[in-house]
Amino acid sequence: MRFGHGYGAWTAGGGRGFGRGFGRGLEDIAMDLAREAMGGRGGGGGRRRMFDGGELRLVLLKLTEDQPRHGYDLIRAIEERTGGAYAPSPGVIYPTLTLLEDMGLIEEQKAEGARKLYAITADGRAHLAERSEEVADLFARLDTIGGHQRRSDASPVRRALHNLRNVLQHRMARDDISTETAHEIAGLIDELARKVERL
Repeated sequence: MRFGHGYGAWTAGGGRGFGRGFGRGLEDIAMDLAREAMGGRGGGGGRRRMFDGGELRLVLLKLTEDQPRHGYDLIRAIEERTGGAYAPSPGVIYPTLTLLEDMGLIEEQKAEGARKLYAITADGRAHLAERSEEVADLFARLDTIGGHQRRSDASPVRRALHNLRNVLQHRMARDDISTETAHEIAGLIDELARKVERL
């Protein structure tokens, strides 16, 4: 990631300016870290899927082996394992659970409330045993992403960027700003960008 010159240089994912694109920079950095951990390319390319369908089935099956879980619990378990870098959507999780149930690898258990609670079956345990090396690799991938994310906690930077954006928006909205002042602000931002780039 390069911090170039000018107002649009702060975002990692191609957004420009101090509006929506400016605030998305750190989210894109986190996704780049996730892609690097998976052996994918960082930068501005399209986002790669974390798992294919078969891999996600194994991950969910292993998590239900650890303990019976609701769909939301499974989403949270994966998100926590990756340090918040990745959370599968309900639109992916629930159809996969239905498929696992149809395959006889998990079964619904009685639970309070409307949410379905799933537990692994004997066939599911046998399936995991047959694919144990692949399962270990998948969870190593998740742990690697989580390690990257925890080592690169950007919350102080996010706070500072939020503060800078607010100050800039407030100052640039004033009627008394001159061309000279605008160039001076741009110079300060460019100087900061160069310093960050050298870190």
